[in-house]
Amino acid sequence: MFDIPHVVILGGGFGGLSTANELRNSLSSSQIKITVIDKKDWFMVGFAKLWIINGTRTFENSVGSLNKLLKKEINFIKDEILKIDLQNKNVKTISHNVSYDYLIISMGAILAPQKIPGLVENGLNLYDYNDLLEIRDRLESIESGKIAISIMGMPYKCPPAPFEASLLIDSMLRKRGIRDSIQIDFYSPAPITLPAAGPEVSKQILELVNYEKIIFHNSCKIKSIESKKLIFENTEADFDLLLAIPPHIAPKVIYDSGLATDPGFISIDRDCKTSFENVFAIGDVTNLTVSETMAVPKAGVFAEGEGITVAKNIISKIQSKEESELFDGKGGCFIESGRDTASIIEVDMFSHSKPSTSLTESTSDNLSKKIEFEKERLSKWL
Repeated sequence: MFDIPHVVILGGGFGGLSTANELRNSLSSSQIKITVIDKKDWFMVGFAKLWIINGTRTFENSVGSLNKLLKKEINFIKDEILKIDLQNKNVKTISHNVSYDYLIISMGAILAPQKIPGLVENGLNLYDYNDLLEIRDRLESIESGKIAISIMGMPYKCPPAPFEASLLIDSMLRKRGIRDSIQIDFYSPAPITLPAAGPEVSKQILELVNYEKIIFHNSCKIKSIESKKLIFENTEADFDLLLAIPPHIAPKVIYDSGLATDPGFISIDRDCKTSFENVFAIGDVTNLTVSETMAVPKAGVFAEGEGITVAKNIISKIQSKEESELFDGKGGCFIESGRDTASIIEVDMFSHSKPSTSLTESTSDNLSKKIEFEKERLSKWL
C-alpha cells in the first residue's frame, strides 16, 4: 500500500482556498490528502470591509466558515503556526505536528502599525476588521474638519482599495449632507496614485478622486504621528480623523524559517516554487518581480491564479506527468465610485513586453460584477 501524498496549505485566504479546491476537484481523497491550517476559521473577500464601513453590510454576512472545507474532504485545522521545519518537512502549531509531502505557504501579509511611531495611539487601521465599526461610528458622527487617508508603506494589499475607500467615504458624507464641511486628504509615499498600474491608469484614478474634491498628496513618506498631526519626511499635515494603511510585512514564522528576511516577502518566480523541494509560496506573502521597478500586486485575484497554477503542477507531479504551468499574471481589481457604479482595473503582467493595465468605465454593471465576484468565491470554495 503506497502512502497518499499529503498537501499542507498554510492560510485559508484566496490562495489557500483556490489551491485546496483545485486539488480536490481533480483528485479524490484516496489520491491526495489535503490539510488547510489557519489561525482564524473564516474567510472574507477583502473588499467587503468597505461595505461594513459604509453600513451596507455586517461582518457576519460577509464571511464564510473554513469548517465547511470538511465536507469536501479537505481537513481544516484552526490553530496558530509556530514553526515551519523545512528540513524535516513538518509544520508545528500550538496543538499539532503536521508532516507534509507538499507545502503551500499562503499566509498573506501582516499589518504592522507598530512600525510607525504614534499610529496605534492616533489613527484607525483601514485594513483591520477590528477597527471597521469604530471607523463607521466616527464617520457617522463627524460634523466638520479633516479626514486623512494615509498609505504608510509599500507594497500593500489591494492597491486600489484606499482610493475606493476615499470615494465611499465621500459618498457617506454626501448622504449625510455634510460633505462640504469636511476636507478629505489622501497621502501616499508614491509619486503617482497607483504605481503598479502605470502612469495612464494612475492619471484616471487621480481624476476620479479629484472629481469628488478629494485632495491627493504624492511623495508623502510618513515618519511619525502625533495627536492630530502627520509628520512626513518633508512636511507636516493636520487631521481630525486618520484612517491608515499601515506597513505590511510577512508573518514572523516566515522570517524564522529563513524563507524571507524581515521586512521582505518570499521571492518566487512564475512557477511559485521556493528554493526548497516541493515547497511553494503564493499570494501576498510573496514577491514576484516583473521588472526592476515592478512586482505582481498584492491582491486576492493574483493569489487565486497562483494557487491554481501550483495545484496543477502538484497534480502533474503526482500523476508523473512532465508538463508544468506558469502563473499567467492576469487579473482584475474593482474600484467602486460611491455613486452605485464601479470600474475594473484589468491587469496583464506577463504576456506583453511590459505589464499592461487598463481601467474600464464606471458602470452599474461592473458593480454587479463585483458583488457576483464575492458570491461566486464564497459558494465555490466553501
